[in-house]
Amino acid sequence: FDGDIVYQSENAARHAEVAKQLHAAGHAYYDTLSEADVQAHRDASSGAGKAYHSPLRDNSELAENAPLRFRIPDGDIVIKDGVAGEVRYASDQIEDFVLLRADGTPTYMLAVVVDDHDMGVTHVIRGDDHLNNAPKQQLIYQALGWDVPDWAHVPLIHGPDGKKLSKRHGALGVEAYRDMGYLPAAMRNYLVRLGWSHEDEEIFFTDADIAKVFSIHGINNSPSRLDFDKMDFVNGQHIEHISEDVLMESALPFLLAERGTDLTPEELARIRAALPTLRPRAKTLPEFARVAGYLFDQEPIVLEGKWAKSLRSEGTVELLQALTKELESLEGSQWTTTSLQSRLDAFVSARDIGFGKIGQPVRAALTRGLPSPDLSDVLALLGQDETLARLGDALNKMRE
Repeated sequence: FDGDIVYQSENAARHAEVAKQLHAAGHAYYDTLSEADVQAHRDASSGAGKAYHSPLRDNSELAENAPLRFRIPDGDIVIKDGVAGEVRYASDQIEDFVLLRADGTPTYMLAVVVDDHDMGVTHVIRGDDHLNNAPKQQLIYQALGWDVPDWAHVPLIHGPDGKKLSKRHGALGVEAYRDMGYLPAAMRNYLVRLGWSHEDEEIFFTDADIAKVFSIHGINNSPSRLDFDKMDFVNGQHIEHISEDVLMESALPFLLAERGTDLTPEELARIRAALPTLRPRAKTLPEFARVAGYLFDQEPIVLEGKWAKSLRSEGTVELLQALTKELESLEGSQWTTTSLQSRLDAFVSARDIGFGKIGQPVRAALTRGLPSPDLSDVLALLGQDETLARLGDALNKMRE
């Protein structure tokens, strides 16, 4: 809503005023039956397959300390809904609902109609758990001679197990999805595609893209299931294609959490340069920070598992020493992905060894075995000084 925020609690006097208009026009009555008598009549009506209509519904007298009820008129109530289509309700299935409680306070059913009308609301789009409220609210609009808004009741989202979404399915609030590393635009993209489709298009990178083709009438009228795999896919597509500036700004909190402290300008520049290799490897921003971790690892790098074992294999020290010596001899202009790949290929060819024999220990020394691109890309992105420092650190550990 583009106007001022309206608080229902501040409009009680306005709601009561409208309720009295309805009473004066014969659309409402004071039900002076006791609670026990109301319940007895309600039980009798229920037994006959009907909703409660008070025997006092033709009472036009004012009353104190009694609820003011809306008198449901005879005939079907027809709701024309943008999602559910035409829905009919028989009048004897809708209870004469309360507009003002016995203490004079307004109910939601009245207040929401008055507030929406006063705010100029033209379309009411909400969950289909509110569909049964629509006939009651429409009757109030019509009794007051007000324009009825366009209704659209959207099916609820269910969890992956097909049951109504609840806390047991995980995060519910948008802040939680933000903290899980989903981009705002990707989340909107995923949600708009949840129960709605436009030809074969799945990815909408901007709100403008969605606005061009979205129609409320394209929403499915059955519940959709939350699919975290699909959400990850959509988010990954956004990570891969959004601008560098937006991605870096969005990822920064996660990068800082992964680093544990501030990133230097050099490290940030290194990450930005590595974006083409990082984007395809991450579905969420925490994943992005993890796969970027090798670019800002602090020495000494701690190795575990198979990656630590790869540095202890026979002949590894000699191979790393030889490769380090060759890398030290390169001029700055030779420190490029293409040149480094040629050097690595020549190194393994001259020694008649498989690339993994040198590739695995070098990758362990430089990245801790984190997901990373081709080894030549890793060398180029880290730069000569950082590469040699990490190789030197690994050799020192191996000699201990």
